[in-house]
Amino acid sequence: MDILKLSIDWAKAEVFSAKITLLIGMLFLVAAIGFWQLGKTAVAKAFIWPVLVAGILITVVSAGLYFTNKPRITQFKEDYTANAKAFIQTETDRTAKSQNDFTIVFKVLPLIIIAAALLIIFVDIPIWRAIGSTAIALMTVLMLIDSNTSARNAAYHRQLLKTATL
Repeated sequence: MDILKLSIDWAKAEVFSAKITLLIGMLFLVAAIGFWQLGKTAVAKAFIWPVLVAGILITVVSAGLYFTNKPRITQFKEDYTANAKAFIQTETDRTAKSQNDFTIVFKVLPLIIIAAALLIIFVDIPIWRAIGSTAIALMTVLMLIDSNTSARNAAYHRQLLKTATL
C-alpha cells in the first residue's frame, strides 16, 4: 500500500471529521439560542449559558482538528518526498503518542460524566442541573469524536508499522 496516499487519506478524513464536529457545535449554539428565545421555565432558561459554552467548546475542538490536519495534506507530500524513511518514523511516533493520549482521554471523560450525573442527582438547583446535563452531552460528543479519531489513528499507526518493517 502506498503510505503517502494512506497518510493523505487519513488527514482528509480528519478534516472531514472537523467539519462534522463544527456542525455539532453549531447545533449546540442553535439550541442555546432556542433556549434563550423560547425558554419560559427556570430550567429552560438555566440551559442557555451551559449549552452556549458547550457549543463554543465543540466549535473550538473543530477548529483545532481542522487547522491541525488541513496543512498536513500538502505537508505530507513534501516531507515524504524529502525523506520517506524519516516521514514514516515521525508519523509512527506521532500516532503512538496520540494513542497514549487517547487512553487518558477515555478515562477522564467518563469520570466527568459520572461527576455530572452526581451533580444532577444531588443538587436541586436548575442551573447546576443544566450544567450537569450539558456536561454529559458535551463529554458524550467528545467521546464520539475521539473514538472515531482514535480508531482512524490506530489503523493508520498499524499501516505505518507495517511499512516501516518492509
